[in-house]
Amino acid sequence: MLALIASASVMGLTATQALSADAVRHGVSLFGSLKYAPDFKHFDYVNVDAPKGGMVRVGAIGGFDSLNNFIVRGDSAAGLNLIYDTLMTPSLDEAGSEYGLVAESASYPENFASVTFNLRSQARFHDGKPITTDDVIWSFETLKKVNPFYNAYYRNVAKVEATGPHQVKFSFSISGNRELPQIMGQLPILPKHFWTGKNADGKTRDISQTTLEIPMGSGPYKISKMDTGRSITYERVKEYWAKDLPVKIGSDNFDEIRFDYYGDPTIAFEAFKGDRVDFRRENSSKNWATGYDVPPVKDGRILREELHTENGQGMQAFAFNLRRDIFQDARVREAFDFAFDFQWENKNLFYGQYTRTNSYFVNTELASSGVPQGAELKLLEPFRDKLPADLFTKPYTNPVTDGSGNNRQNLRAAAQLLEEAGWKTVNGVRVNAEGKPMAVEFLLADPTFERVVAPYRQSLGRLGIKVTLRTVDSAQYQNRVDNRDFDIIVQSFGQSLSPGNEQRDYWSCAAAKEPGSRNVIGICDPVIEKLIDSVIFAKSREDLVTATHALDRVLLWRHYVVPQWYSPYDRVAYWARLAHPDPTPAYSIGFPDIWWHKP
Repeated sequence: MLALIASASVMGLTATQALSADAVRHGVSLFGSLKYAPDFKHFDYVNVDAPKGGMVRVGAIGGFDSLNNFIVRGDSAAGLNLIYDTLMTPSLDEAGSEYGLVAESASYPENFASVTFNLRSQARFHDGKPITTDDVIWSFETLKKVNPFYNAYYRNVAKVEATGPHQVKFSFSISGNRELPQIMGQLPILPKHFWTGKNADGKTRDISQTTLEIPMGSGPYKISKMDTGRSITYERVKEYWAKDLPVKIGSDNFDEIRFDYYGDPTIAFEAFKGDRVDFRRENSSKNWATGYDVPPVKDGRILREELHTENGQGMQAFAFNLRRDIFQDARVREAFDFAFDFQWENKNLFYGQYTRTNSYFVNTELASSGVPQGAELKLLEPFRDKLPADLFTKPYTNPVTDGSGNNRQNLRAAAQLLEEAGWKTVNGVRVNAEGKPMAVEFLLADPTFERVVAPYRQSLGRLGIKVTLRTVDSAQYQNRVDNRDFDIIVQSFGQSLSPGNEQRDYWSCAAAKEPGSRNVIGICDPVIEKLIDSVIFAKSREDLVTATHALDRVLLWRHYVVPQWYSPYDRVAYWARLAHPDPTPAYSIGFPDIWWHKP
């Protein structure tokens, strides 16, 4: 989730109202006012007349060996979020707003020291049993125990208790964190009676372990069929308890959603063109430019669209594992950036479709630029002696080439950095003071990325660095990443328009020590720890933007990654039997939630 906002007196209110402390709210917002009033009928972006019915088939890569998506272990099946409900649910045409789902309403004091949710009495699990305060409390306590992400995300929750038959209160260890009420609204609610009960073999279930037993949920879909590792089908719950709520009108339109697994993206693409998959998000610029010259596209049976959203693009990058001694020196990491010729790759591999990423919050007001000034400079000043001097005097920029493939100037700069870091060239081989050669492995899960790494490998080889590429299946890849058994991987660090507590899972010392956390890099930096707190405890939107600029700037100048590229839109292709609202909402393309199958 995300973070904090300016207007303390109107958080979670209608556009023209201000509520007193602890007032009951039908929704919460990080940006001041809510778009939708308490008596709203449905979200504006849905098609209330969308027909119910039909199946949509989606391609997935690799396989799965578990139906438990709440733990780090195993490779869980795609789509499991469809079977669960949360206390609140987001609006897709507002940045950082949520409205009541399992919880009818919420309240919290002016200092954000707690939040209280009032549960809907009609909320039910798929077996008909009501969702109770016990389920909410058990879900919270259990998720913290079994997953390092939730443990970090909920670290500021000091106490959870039932304060009424349908009321749950979360008390926080700190005050002033405007994000916490909304974070708790994202809590997925699990059935305590199911997970603490016995399975068909008479054994007590254990949520900390992988399982292929079909789990119980309360959401709009339930699992109907499964071929382990190959496909999983979800069917719409016809008597879904929330189907007539305003937040659900026009949603959950497909009768069935099926995920079919394929060995690699190339096979999945062929399956789509062969009408074995209905919907595809295209992440290959080569495919988008050249791969759709087929009859179904020409005759209109397959439609292609570039759907623009207002979301930030985050950072996709070659990420270093700082737990490896070779990457402890920032000069080595920066040298790798100089060796990457983005301009040549964009011209020759990506058909000019991408822009180089220059921020962890690219394409938003949160991205740093220029040099630190004003409030940001004041925030960074106490850490001046712990930060690169250039951070205060030069804008961060990625190395640039002319795209010709002649990268000599940047390679000379890279070689100089390596020399300064103690890596000399002996007989064409880059070695350290002990004579140990510099050797790195790029670990990949997607074979199509091999063509991206190949020219990069060539450039690094010219510096005397031995580079190997290893492509493994998705399960092995995830296991190696979770256990930090890699040198360099391709990693995406998604960001919202309101960063907050999730920054701890990305960059904190505690997360660096946790297997399976999102701090894959292994960052542990006292300056970054302080800046994360500045983001989380910002008292206004202005303060949040300032703190995020500072955090972004420090992350960039530490050279933890070699930034890759981004596109400001989602490339989607789908068979014309599917349809979506036009326009799609501002902050999501809404698939599959608000799409439908034409009769």
